Amino acid sequence: MYTTIKISARLKAMLNSMKLFENETYEQLVEDLLEDHMTLNPKFRKELEEARREYKKGKIVSFHEIKTKLKSE
Repeated sequence: MYTTIKISARLKAMLNSMKLFENETYEQLVEDLLEDHMTLNPKFRKELEEARREYKKGKIVSFHEIKTKLKSE
């Protein structure tokens, strides 16, 4: 049995960019994402969620800033 879901063009583009190979189906992609989500270590998941919140708040450091800081140490 199959079903249809409605997603935004933005989400569809994100899913397309995550495909590992051109012929990968959305079903395969979603299964992989769900498997990864369900198997993540709880500590890692908590840290990842915190990092996402910080990113959304704009609390980010560019690669250039990190590189400059490391060179000065």
